[in-house]
Amino acid sequence: MLTFTRHAGDRTDRISLDLETLVIAGWAGRDAAAIEHHIHELAAIGVPPPSSVPVFYRGGAALVTQSSRVEVLGPDSSGEIEPVIVSLADGLWVTVGSDHTDRKAETYGIALSKQMCAKPVGTVLWKYEEVAPHWDELQLRAHAVIGGERVLYQEGKLSALRQPLDLIGKWTGRDTLPPATLMFGGTLGAIGGIRPAARFEMELIDPVRKRTIAHAYDIIDLPVVS
Repeated sequence: MLTFTRHAGDRTDRISLDLETLVIAGWAGRDAAAIEHHIHELAAIGVPPPSSVPVFYRGGAALVTQSSRVEVLGPDSSGEIEPVIVSLADGLWVTVGSDHTDRKAETYGIALSKQMCAKPVGTVLWKYEEVAPHWDELQLRAHAVIGGERVLYQEGKLSALRQPLDLIGKWTGRDTLPPATLMFGGTLGAIGGIRPAARFEMELIDPVRKRTIAHAYDIIDLPVVS
């Protein structure tokens, strides 16, 4: 069960969601050069290119978490900041999330790798209709703690990614998601390349309304016993 604080206009409320469907949009950039960069970025760690772009992966709904701690098997996973669209009975809402992925497993099966790690998301929602007019101005920023040092890991505007209704339309054939569905909306290139970290901190920033959704989590590497 997920619990969110929702902000819409002057109203704030809390809602619980029993998530039914998780969709992860891959290679969702608008710019062909940026997509090619991400493909090469993943190729550098052995991940094969996609058959088409964008591509949509299904994940178990139980993978989505709001915990501040994520346990993974071994040292080969990493976070990936993304805008997240949540469909509720009263429409679409927005938060931030991390498509945390096992990179070793990704080299021999992307769909499989999506199932191997929890997908952390924020606890705050914004009404999509309120940010849609300035969607491209929203910003993603992620920091990671690597080797004991906090570094800027990803940063950029959502103008680099496909619009939510574009992704939704390509997946459903309509302009909306079924209620209780959560969709990850694509990511930005990693500054310095994809690499594991001990902690991942993410922000979705709205410079027009001057507000931020933030979430962070520690990554705990479990030992691999053969």
